[in-house]
Amino acid sequence: MPTIRDLVAAIRRRDGVDAALVLGRDGLLIDHQADAGLDAESIAAHVPSILTHADELAAAAGQGHLLTAVHEQVSGTAVIAVMSPEAVLLVLLRPTADLGALLFDLRRHRANIAALV
Repeated sequence: MPTIRDLVAAIRRRDGVDAALVLGRDGLLIDHQADAGLDAESIAAHVPSILTHADELAAAAGQGHLLTAVHEQVSGTAVIAVMSPEAVLLVLLRPTADLGALLFDLRRHRANIAALV
C-alpha cells in the first residue's frame, strides 16, 4: 500500500511542481519535498489562517467546508487541498505546470489520498 511519502514523491515528480507538502491543520509538517531554497516550515505555517478564512467564506455562502483552494500569484500557483479533518496537501507550482491535470487528479483520487493520511 502506498504511503504519504510515496504520495509526496509522486506529486513532486510532476512537471512544474516546486513543492509538495502534507501538513496538519495546525500548520505542522507531516512530510514534504521542496526545491532547495524553499522554507517548507515557514510556508506550512501560513496555511491554517487561509483554511480558517476559506471555511468562514464557505459557511457564509452556505457551501459547506473547503475542499480545494487555488491561489494564483505572479510567479506561480498554490493549491491547498483538504484531505481529511486533520491533514492538508499543499502543492506549489510554477506557471508552466499543468494545473488542470493536477486539480482533476486531486478530485478524482481524493478518497484514496485521504486514506493515506
